[in-house]
Amino acid sequence: MELLDIARWQFGITTVYHFLMVPLTIGLAILVAGMQTAWYRTGNTRYLKMTKFWGKLMLVNFAMGVVTGIVQEFQFGMAWSQYSRFVGDVFGAPLAMEGIVAFFVESTFLGLWIFGWERLSKGVHLACAWAFSLATVASAYFILAANSWMQHPVGVEMVDGKPQLTSIWAVLTNSTVLAAFPHTVFGCFAVAGTFLMGIGGWKVWKKDRQRRATESEPKSMADSASRPAGDDEDRKLWHKSMRLGAWVGVVAFAGLAISGDFQGKLMFQQQPMKMASAEALCHTEQPASFSIFAYGDVSQPDCESVKSFTVPYVLSYLANGDFTSEVEGVQELVPEYQQKYGTHLPDDPRLGEFAGAPIKYTPNLPATYWGFRFMIGFGAVAAASAAAVLWFTRGGRFPEGRWWGPVAIANIATPFLGNIFGWVFTELGRQPFVVAPNPSSDDKVWMFTAQAVSPGVSPGEMLTSLIALTSVYAVLAVVEIFLMVRFARGGVEAVMPPEPDEDDEDSDVLSFAY
Repeated sequence: MELLDIARWQFGITTVYHFLMVPLTIGLAILVAGMQTAWYRTGNTRYLKMTKFWGKLMLVNFAMGVVTGIVQEFQFGMAWSQYSRFVGDVFGAPLAMEGIVAFFVESTFLGLWIFGWERLSKGVHLACAWAFSLATVASAYFILAANSWMQHPVGVEMVDGKPQLTSIWAVLTNSTVLAAFPHTVFGCFAVAGTFLMGIGGWKVWKKDRQRRATESEPKSMADSASRPAGDDEDRKLWHKSMRLGAWVGVVAFAGLAISGDFQGKLMFQQQPMKMASAEALCHTEQPASFSIFAYGDVSQPDCESVKSFTVPYVLSYLANGDFTSEVEGVQELVPEYQQKYGTHLPDDPRLGEFAGAPIKYTPNLPATYWGFRFMIGFGAVAAASAAAVLWFTRGGRFPEGRWWGPVAIANIATPFLGNIFGWVFTELGRQPFVVAPNPSSDDKVWMFTAQAVSPGVSPGEMLTSLIALTSVYAVLAVVEIFLMVRFARGGVEAVMPPEPDEDDEDSDVLSFAY
């Protein structure tokens, strides 16, 4: 494999793994703060138990997110030093804001929240919960601002061949980040809602099976077959968690559809090649049809062997908001890109075998095309599941089928997969650029991916780091799943502190360690 390919695989694997933790942490943090608010206002112990249980799972996920996120910073220097030199003047500001304004606030108040049970007043402790949960959202905004600049550079001017920041406000109010941020946040709530729905549904399913098994056993005078009162309360807690997750999921998926439509229209303006590739639209159409399913050799840009099932007029609406507009295809866009950005890479010795090589402006069509569809498909499945749960569990009901519990757990994966494929589509679709050009600017701010990789690293060294990091991340995945399963199975009893002993003066020691 070439050095560039290995570097891209390494960054892709570590980034996708890290992003598995990010949306769950953000979504759960807000929901946990909401649960604690409900407890603060009502005094209902059920909300306290929900706060403790879901907060424990959030903490496990948060810790894993921090560990895996650190590697992202290292890679900018190890594998992508040329990229770091190019964007350093721009990226320094939003990344510093993420570190100082968001992450420090997040970590500080999260620590106070963890160790503040029974030590801080309820109001102050609740304020800590909202402080760290909102800080996670702020952190996401600054990171998205940096990523959006790579998709659509603004607020800079070229000085000595490098972009120099002229307006941080332009970077933070980039139209790309204003579209990406709500879409990402809705995605976080979709993940968290489905997580609540899956684990809560599994818990209700298990309790109902245990109850039916108990009721079917022969009873005698000495047999206390009746359930403890706590069983009914626990079932209500899990049922409420499941319903809360379903409602959050339905609202989040509606928000994803609306924000995704706006973001798609913006992408058609800023990165037309990405969107044409997402539709395998190799020739300009007016009006343009939306491709539902394509088969054939979509890796060939002429698409002569591709057959596609389409819906007429829909792509024109998705691109421009009307049903009759023209949408450019790959074949027509390639010469436009060549005229604007050149036909060959610079003849720079640091590019190695890529020096002076022809530029392929068409991204990986199969990955882009199917990534876009899998993103929508898994999101649709998760949305339908949330709606189904609301319908079948109304009024305290829960279906008696044997398959509901396993399906509830399996369904947790759907929004995660939708998020993954969405980012795969977003990042692969802008190739061959690592910093995509702004079509409405004459500043000539762009960078090809082949120019971004570290020139002093050999393919063997890069492959070694790829294997090492992938192996470590595999171990971390096992640890994460083990801890999540362990605490999920433990239920509320595993996270609530024991009842205090009035005769023991030190009974509250480590009460925070729920």
